[in-house]
Amino acid sequence: MSDIVIRPLEIRDAEQLLRLEMKNKNFFQRYTPLRTEMFYTLEGQRELVKEHVQQAKKGIGYYFGIFLVNDQLIGKISLAEIVRGDLQSCWLGYCLDQEQNGKGYMTEAVKFVVDFAFKELKLHRIEAGVMPHNKGSIRVLEKAGFHKEGLSKKNVRINGKWEDHQLLAILNPDD
Repeated sequence: MSDIVIRPLEIRDAEQLLRLEMKNKNFFQRYTPLRTEMFYTLEGQRELVKEHVQQAKKGIGYYFGIFLVNDQLIGKISLAEIVRGDLQSCWLGYCLDQEQNGKGYMTEAVKFVVDFAFKELKLHRIEAGVMPHNKGSIRVLEKAGFHKEGLSKKNVRINGKWEDHQLLAILNPDD
């Protein structure tokens, strides 16, 4: 039996989302673009969840919470920028409470959303970009079946600096 529950994020999760973001602000900022002040408010988190729910209804993005069995939110994972037509692809994104790193939770969550993307959404390809020095995240993706495809130079601005990103992808084995 798994120690985590993965489910779509809902408005009722906004308070826990805010706690997760505030608790891990310095840790997350090392790997993600700068956030607005509104992001770090309860209203900001509620608005973000509302937007995520709308994206899921439109089939262009799916956002999940990673919870311990006691319903404590410890992370989130998403399939975003879904493109249909001849591409049938999306981008994977995730973050996990720093205290929960190294327990296998994110590897399990990545495998869960990959399965969802391929079996339920019938996507062909999932891509992810990771800063090359984030070895733990690269290891998570490789354990879940992703393969390195290349390096995107100065791809995303993190803390005001353009950072390289290792590109990884996984293909639907049924295609």
